[in-house]
Amino acid sequence: MRLNEIRDNAGARKFRVRIGRGIGSGVGKTGGRGGKGQTARAGVRLGGFEGGQMPLYRRLPKRGFNKWRQKDFNELNLGALQKAIDAGKLDAGKPVDVAALVAAGVLRRAKDGLRILGGGELTAKVDLTVDHASASARAAIEKAGGSVTIIEPKVLEADEAKRKKSAAKKAAAGKGSKKGGDE
Repeated sequence: MRLNEIRDNAGARKFRVRIGRGIGSGVGKTGGRGGKGQTARAGVRLGGFEGGQMPLYRRLPKRGFNKWRQKDFNELNLGALQKAIDAGKLDAGKPVDVAALVAAGVLRRAKDGLRILGGGELTAKVDLTVDHASASARAAIEKAGGSVTIIEPKVLEADEAKRKKSAAKKAAAGKGSKKGGDE
């Protein structure tokens, strides 16, 4: 085999069909769009129409829920934290938070907060300030002699008032709906 004989396998590279390029191309004139009408033009909104049959997007059930303004947390395993300490990127003697991890190059950027997960092993004594820590991560950090400080989420006064009102309403409904007992 020579360099000038190297080529792709047959059928590995397929060229796109160039429509509207004359009679001989097979897709000239109307360019595969048929004749006249709504679908011959741009901006057709008939994608889901199935001739009166219930369309696929309505036959399939709705699933799931996407939380509005969902928070995107940085997630960090204990193994990655220990690796950074061993490499000398992080000083275990100083408090560790998101800013320190970004400065050390462990995290790329600070997102909405930091979540510590229990993957890997931690041997260094570390004082962490995070938004969330899994139970296994917290146990491993405390076992190594470190501590975890959880940042409390900010709650607006209006939201707190709404939550109290809702809780009171539920409590009142719970008392009135109990049946049975001594009469």
